[in-house]
Amino acid sequence: MGIFDGWLGNASTVNLSEAQQEYASIMAPGEQIERAYKLVRDMFIFTNKRLILVDKQGITGKKTEYHSIPYKSISHYSVETAGHFDLDAELCIYISSSTVPIKKTFNKNVNIYEVQSVLSYYILG
Repeated sequence: MGIFDGWLGNASTVNLSEAQQEYASIMAPGEQIERAYKLVRDMFIFTNKRLILVDKQGITGKKTEYHSIPYKSISHYSVETAGHFDLDAELCIYISSSTVPIKKTFNKNVNIYEVQSVLSYYILG
C-alpha cells in the first residue's frame, strides 16, 4: 500500500497474506485486506472497502463477532492518547446512524497515531 510501507515494523501489525487467508470467508469479491492490527485477541482490519472489527468472545475465543463498517458510514472519530498513569489509548468511532460510539482500547504496543492516520486515510479518501 505504498504510503504505509514504512510502518510495517510495528509489533501490532499483522501479516497481510496470513490475514487475507484467515479472513477470506468474510471478504466480498474483489475485497483485499490492506492493513490489520492485533489488539490482544481482537483485530482491526482495514480493507479496500470497509473497516472490520473482529471481536473474539468467551474464554476460548472461539465465538467471534465481525463488525463491518463501510468507510462512508463513519461520521467522525476521536483518539485519547495514553498518559503517564493511564497506559492505554482509546479510539471512539462514531457511525452516522448511531449516537453511541464504538470504543476500542489499545495498549502501549499499538501506535494509536498510526491507527488514526490509517483511519483518516480511508475516511477522507
